[in-house]
Amino acid sequence: MLELYQAEGCGYSAKVREALTELGVSYVIHNPRSAAGETRNEQTHDHLRALGGEDQIPFLVDRERDVTMYESDDIVEYLQEHYA
Repeated sequence: MLELYQAEGCGYSAKVREALTELGVSYVIHNPRSAAGETRNEQTHDHLRALGGEDQIPFLVDRERDVTMYESDDIVEYLQEHYA
């Protein structure tokens, strides 16, 4: 299962969502904070920091491959390599 920690209004998050949609990949979305950095969900925000160590979005979790990553370009490249 893929999980995406992201924020509405964040262009980098939108880039990853668009790639997931184009590839037809199902995923779970988490909104820990706003694009401006305001925490929206404390528990989800804590999960983001615990999983990745940073307060940065977008953040992808691929539980099937035990992979986590930041950086929208890296995430899109990873998705195209493994889910195209």
